[in-house]
Amino acid sequence: MDRCLRLSTLFSMQLLLTQALMCLCVVGRHHNNKLIRAGKLGVLSSTTTGEEASVASLISKDLFEQIFTHRNDVVCPAHGFYTYEAFLAAAATFNGFATTGDVVTQKRELAAFFAQISHETTGGWETAPDGPFAWGLCFKEELNVAAPYCSPSVEWPCASGKKYYGRGPMQLSWNYNYGQAGVSLGFDGINNPDLVASDAIISFKTAIWFWMTPQAPKPSCHAVIIDEWKPTTMDIAAKRMPGFGVTTNIINGGLECGRGSDPRVLDRIGYFERYCAILGVHPGNNLDCATQKSF
Repeated sequence: MDRCLRLSTLFSMQLLLTQALMCLCVVGRHHNNKLIRAGKLGVLSSTTTGEEASVASLISKDLFEQIFTHRNDVVCPAHGFYTYEAFLAAAATFNGFATTGDVVTQKRELAAFFAQISHETTGGWETAPDGPFAWGLCFKEELNVAAPYCSPSVEWPCASGKKYYGRGPMQLSWNYNYGQAGVSLGFDGINNPDLVASDAIISFKTAIWFWMTPQAPKPSCHAVIIDEWKPTTMDIAAKRMPGFGVTTNIINGGLECGRGSDPRVLDRIGYFERYCAILGVHPGNNLDCATQKSF
């Protein structure tokens, strides 16, 4: 989650042959800003006031397949892993996730979450079939699997032989994040980090856990996108105003925000706008973080 490799790469020749005349240029994954060392563990409880307090009521299986059009293509390393049923099972364990507020707010949160995990796991490129924003959930592990991502910690000591590179929809990384996610979600993240790439329900749970969990001084992505978060004087001075752009700042602001136009941010926005259109909601204001200072 913190340091998922961000490199441009090509699929192997074998995979290219399965897609004649295709060149799949995949954006790798690299983060330095996903740090949860303290704060609220466990699922976030929110008051549900929506007309339909069910994620399944917002997105059918057919719509899920439309959103993640190419995730099960043979060229995607995660093909067959991320299922609709696994997503719903994971979502049902988080009170308030895509069920807070009116239906428009719920759908916008779902679009924002899907956009961020799509960017983290994208297999798209500029001239890809169906466009660059139809290739979310193509990966379940980052490219840099050799990196241990072990930070010295008394509370979350790294287990011998285990590596904590990016896994799952949000590319969970670092031992302290695996440890805390495991405690919150009921699995041994320190001794069995591979579970995030082998159990689809746990994999989705780690992504939603990160989305729902505030990381002081950061708010949760959930609180931002449902317009529950109110910027402080410091936030306003840092140009962090409510909107999708702040969720990007929370996830990877140290590398992507405050740098003017950034292709990684534009990719996130492209996914978000596509999903909002599919779900029939307006994306709102402040989509980018080009002028925002990172938290």
